Formats: sequence, structure tokens, C-alpha cells
Amino acid sequence: MRERMNEITQYGFQVVVIAPSKGTFIKLFLDEFGPYPFPILGDPSREAYKGMGHKTMPKWKLLAKAGFGFITGQVKGFIPSDQKQKEFVMKSMKTQDVYIQGGTWLFSPQGKILWKHIDDSPENHTKIDEVLVHMNQIK
Repeated sequence: MRERMNEITQYGFQVVVIAPSKGTFIKLFLDEFGPYPFPILGDPSREAYKGMGHKTMPKWKLLAKAGFGFITGQVKGFIPSDQKQKEFVMKSMKTQDVYIQGGTWLFSPQGKILWKHIDDSPENHTKIDEVLVHMNQIK
């Protein structure tokens, strides 16, 4: 998404990312994978996630999907080749809620929901092209 920020901002939207982690862990993420041209805020209690209807995938199902994707080669870049990034990802998988699924929401400046997509699995994540189509329709 960060590579396509110019397209997003041309429609008058801004990006705010909510992660199911504490600020200290988000800082570690940014140290390894940043910078990002938008804020990443924490929701360690998952109140926003749960309140907005986001789903937690059963552990066995997510692990099965990840294993199948890795074996078949459908999941690439799951584990980074950079050693520090790899260490961060491995720590995340052990200490963070990697089972809760995300989503994409478009809000008006007044906070009205204009469009949303709630992921029910990792492969059901909204593609940026779809989000841009909805932004164009709303503008």
C-alpha cells in the first residue's frame, strides 16, 4: 500500500492502520520494515477489531492454510530473507495475535462508513485496486 499512496491520496483519503499490538511492538516492526507514509496505531486489547466485526480464524485452519501455501509455493515472502526481519516475523508468530483477520474501511470525514471489507482469511484480503475503485466511486 505504501508504494501506491499517491493514488490513494488523489481521491482525498488518508490511510490509518490499526494493528492488534502494543505500540512498543509496532515500533519494533517499523524499525525492521518501515518507514511507512501513514500512522500505524495499536489496538492490543482488540476492542476496535472485535467492535467492528473482525474475525479470528481458528488456529488449526490458519496453520493448515499457511503450511499448504508454503508447500505448494502459493505463499511467497511469508518468511523474509533478511535475518532481522525474519527474527521479527518468528517472534510475532509466537507472541502476537496472528489469527485475527483484518479488513479495509473507508470513512467520510464525519466518521460515516462509506465502504468496508472484512477479511475472513488471509487470501481474502482486499486488493488495493479494488479499494481504489471504491474510492473513485465515492469521490
